[in-house]
Order: sequence, then structure tokens, then C-alpha cells
Amino acid sequence: MQHETLLPTTSGNLIVYDQGTFCSSICGNFSLQKCSVRLSVPHVSYFISTKNGYYRIRPRADREPFLVYCDMSDGGGWTVIQRRSNGKENFNRWVKWDDYKLGFGKFQGKTDEYWLGNDHIYDLLSRGESSLKIDLMDWHGERRYAVYENFQLNNEQDNYRLWFGTYSGNAGDALSGGSNFEDQWSASHKGMQFTTSDKDHDRFLAGNCALENKGGWWFNRCHAVNLNGRYYKTGRYNGSHDNGIIWSTWHGTWYSLKYVAMKIRAPFFVDSESGDGENSQGG
Repeated sequence: MQHETLLPTTSGNLIVYDQGTFCSSICGNFSLQKCSVRLSVPHVSYFISTKNGYYRIRPRADREPFLVYCDMSDGGGWTVIQRRSNGKENFNRWVKWDDYKLGFGKFQGKTDEYWLGNDHIYDLLSRGESSLKIDLMDWHGERRYAVYENFQLNNEQDNYRLWFGTYSGNAGDALSGGSNFEDQWSASHKGMQFTTSDKDHDRFLAGNCALENKGGWWFNRCHAVNLNGRYYKTGRYNGSHDNGIIWSTWHGTWYSLKYVAMKIRAPFFVDSESGDGENSQGG
């Protein structure tokens, strides 16, 4: 299925940085004049932005630049790699491997839905360790978050295998499979390869988790988390499969969240506190 990538009409304000990997590499006033701040990272200059919005970045000189949304809450420097907010974008089973590889969605408004693309996410992470923050909001407006250190993907040859380290936050460590040790071997997403409807790399021998759960993800047998699932506008839902937008350690697997965003940044950023982040825009 073909997905149209819609670009901001203000593309003339976008700047390309050959050395930028995260939103910490964007200049908030859209110019390079007196806005660079050199940090204690050898051979790299980082340009600190203080303005939310879409920017065009180029983490690899041998590849074309691409658009990202920069979220400057929670200390700044966050690159949003995924967002669900209204159910308008199709993340479901008709979205194939190449769609998730290259990215899809609408890149205009601050709540537009998209998947940045596994290739782009891999390129952003390939320079070293990164922090992942996941903002969550339910249908009552309550917010939670989860932070994982050492977030990494392997390349496409290893099917974008997922790795992550220490958890912190108040949503529960669902990516590790939850608190039930007996369930973790079949529900943990650590070390899992990416699965789509046309490329099955999960550990579910009787079927394809992406087909059952309406979106590409790092499935095990199948999941404790699925942020690319079907967008239900009711919160609680019923069906033959628990295929909603799920963070199991908060509302369980039969509750589909209203808003989620996944975002990454370089590990040299340190927050005084986490806060609610970009999901304050999800209402």
C-alpha cells in the first residue's frame, strides 16, 4: 500500500545539517548565526534549538536529509520517531515492510501521526547510545511515561532487532514484558526483530503477530506493548485479538490509549525532572 508523505508548507524555513543526528542539532531561530554551542563531545558541534517544530536533518552524508519533529520539552533535544493521536493514519496490517522501513504519515502539525522509518531511526541511533522516552495518555487525560536508556536498533540485515537498557518512569516496564516473570519470556520485546504483515520475524509459530495486531512492531509471542496497533476511540475494547494501542503495565491489553509518542535524544542530556512532555498536546 502506498502512503503519501505530506510535508510542511514552510519548507523554506528548514535547514539541513550534515552533522546533526538529533534535534539537539537544530538551531531554533532557523539560522546558523551565533547559535552554535560546542559541547564536550569530540569532533562534533551541536546546535541547540529551543523551538518545537519540524526540521530537516541529515545524520549521514551519503543519504538524503529527512524531516523530524523536534520536541523541546523535558530539557529539550527530543526527536519524535512515532506519534499516535487521532487514528487518521493507517498503521494497520496493510502497511508493509518497506512502509515501516522508509516511514509514512503526515509531517505538518504537532499532533500529526507518523512512523519516522526504521532506516531513519537506525541512522539516528548509529552514532552511539540514546535515550528513548515514551509519552502515554489515556481517554481520561491521565498521562504516564517510560524512559529507557541505551536504546538501539540493529540494521535491516538483522531485521532492526531491538535493544534497550534500564527503565525509569511511572508507566511500568512493559517493554521488558511486565512484572510477571513467567510471562516475560513470551512478552518481552528486548532482542526481538521487527515484524510486518509481509515479513514475519516474531516467535509466534502459529501465525503472524503483525497481521493479528494491526501494525508492524518488535513482536515476541506476541506483545506486552504495541504502540502501532489499531486506534480505538473507546479506550476499552473487545475483539478476537488484543490489537489496540497497548501499554500493558498501565491499563492492560484490552485498553487502547488515546495518545502515544516515542522520542529519542542523545544521552548527554540530563533532566531535572521528566514532566509530561509533548503528550500535553494530545487532548
